[in-house]
Amino acid sequence: MPGKVTAQVDGSPESLAAAHWAAREALRRGAELGLVQVLGRDPRQTAGPAADAGRHNGDEPPLERVIASVHAAHPGLPVTGRLLTGSVVGTLLPASDETQLLVLGLRGRGGARGFADAAIPEHLVARCASPVVLVRAGESAADEHFPAPDGISPEEIPEIPFRDVVLGLDTARPCDELIEFAFASARRRAAVLHVVHARPLPAESAAHDPSAAAPEPAGEQERAVAAALRPWSEKYPTVPVVESVVAGPAGTALLRAAAGAALMVVGRQDHDERRDPHIGPVTRVVLHRARCPVAVVPCR
Repeated sequence: MPGKVTAQVDGSPESLAAAHWAAREALRRGAELGLVQVLGRDPRQTAGPAADAGRHNGDEPPLERVIASVHAAHPGLPVTGRLLTGSVVGTLLPASDETQLLVLGLRGRGGARGFADAAIPEHLVARCASPVVLVRAGESAADEHFPAPDGISPEEIPEIPFRDVVLGLDTARPCDELIEFAFASARRRAAVLHVVHARPLPAESAAHDPSAAAPEPAGEQERAVAAALRPWSEKYPTVPVVESVVAGPAGTALLRAAAGAALMVVGRQDHDERRDPHIGPVTRVVLHRARCPVAVVPCR
């Protein structure tokens, strides 16, 4: 896999936050950063929500402004920029084949809107070959770390420990790509990996499927979580792991855990290409309502 992290730029605050998050992640991975601005079929118009208003005032295009901003923040990071023409989905999907990670801005903080059209990021997330990270406007380096003591300088923030990386795990469908992504993310940050598995309450299971068997006891599900994680804990022995088996809806449990996290990691199952791609209901809830960046990893 090429050593590149890719972020989309469109002139919006959320895409600027995504570019800087991607820059920090590229540094953690020892990778280069690729910034992509997608223009509409008419090169005078952008395909993003902020239609490059600055160009009407004689300012630099968004791509050039963001490259300069990233260079100022991370002088030693290799950065490339590309202006591409076409639709956002049609342009970024091929780019996802050539990158370790695709980073996109998501509009709002804890709200239900993404891009100008919420279907765009969902469609990309459902079809991208690479993991996708969604970042909200205002996300900064300080948000990835625990609160800093009063009087600390911005240059000292990277020395503050990272907040937890949270992994949403379904023991009925454990996914190697998902689990390894979460462990690797925690190791790069020297962070705790908090693994959350939600078990349905008996009443919830009966309401969804009266013929379904009763949920396994909590003890059995805890053992299933431990068994799914054991090979990865052996591969990543320096990563501290906290396991939580929570009774109730998975989306609620994950949003609660995400409230104090540096990164939330969830999966999506690959579907038959002949069907319309989609993300699952739990991933959708987390994607639109989690306050921290969310990584969605394709499971094959």
